[in-house]
Amino acid sequence: MHDDHTILWKRIDVPGHDACHLGWTGDGWMLDGVAAFLEEGEPASLRYRILCDATWRSRKGRVTGWLGARRIHLRVRRTRSGGWTLNDQIVPGLGDCVDLDLGFTPATNLTQLRRIALAIGRSADVPVAWLDVAAGTLDLLHQRYTRRTESAYWYEAPRFEYAELLEFGPEGFARRYPRLWEAEP
Repeated sequence: MHDDHTILWKRIDVPGHDACHLGWTGDGWMLDGVAAFLEEGEPASLRYRILCDATWRSRKGRVTGWLGARRIHLRVRRTRSGGWTLNDQIVPGLGDCVDLDLGFTPATNLTQLRRIALAIGRSADVPVAWLDVAAGTLDLLHQRYTRRTESAYWYEAPRFEYAELLEFGPEGFARRYPRLWEAEP
């Protein structure tokens, strides 16, 4: 049996919120959410959906909405051969990526951690196809997770000089994402 889960996050560094739903689709998993926050001083409203197979491998994603006065409509798909497309255009250099990461929400950490299923004390490098909505690009992002406890992972994203201890709930959603997000009670 597959239960559905929901969460509401509050943005810490700027005003904003993100509401996300995790559900089983019959042949895989779906993250479905909406985030409203300030991006470089401009209001943003972004609706997102990520579809994964039953083993948490990302298949496709979509982000729609607006950022300031600019409309956003981005579609990402993982091809059968393991490549990635952005709005139907092949993006080179992402062949080692299994996961899609949306840079504006903590939701996609769930799919990565579920897929790699680290035991306590173990680490993994997790290169992801990272969607930068503001730039409209899909790019490689190197990440590393080390599971410290049942609910805490040391997370590193060297590109952004970010390294913090992330805390997760039993359903897999990040509860505390230092300096960026925290779950509402």
